[in-house]
Amino acid sequence: MATSVGQPGRVGGATQHLTVCSGTCQSRLTGDSEEVTRNEEAALNTEELLAKLGAVGHAQRLRIVAELYTSARDGGRVHVSELARRLGLSRPLLYMHLERLEAAGLVVGHLELSEDGKAMKYFELMPFALTLDAETIAETVARDAEPTGTDANTKGGIG
Repeated sequence: MATSVGQPGRVGGATQHLTVCSGTCQSRLTGDSEEVTRNEEAALNTEELLAKLGAVGHAQRLRIVAELYTSARDGGRVHVSELARRLGLSRPLLYMHLERLEAAGLVVGHLELSEDGKAMKYFELMPFALTLDAETIAETVARDAEPTGTDANTKGGIG
């Protein structure tokens, strides 16, 4: 049984869907015209999967993604100071969350100079899709269990 949450929206010509279902749950949020396929997702290792899940596994980071999505959908951009005001977060706290999202490849930041010479940092969503089901987890863990010469002292390493 699947239930759609919210209204489908568009960012740069791509459609955003959020579906909650029993069994397999899939969240698809894409920007621009790129589409992430299941095969590309299957290439994740455990560390990358955990980074992506951890990045979206916090209420403030979900609010950040939602605000960046809304701004892009409406044709605008938002710099860090304005984003902090909209979300009611301090800039240092916002940067901490943005760094986590950026490390997971979900957002990218650009530093630009304004007309009056001030440095302005803009963030935008990168195209991404997350599919989390038992098969994705099993394939990721199995891939990490294969000998690859990974250092045993790192997450997802052998040993």
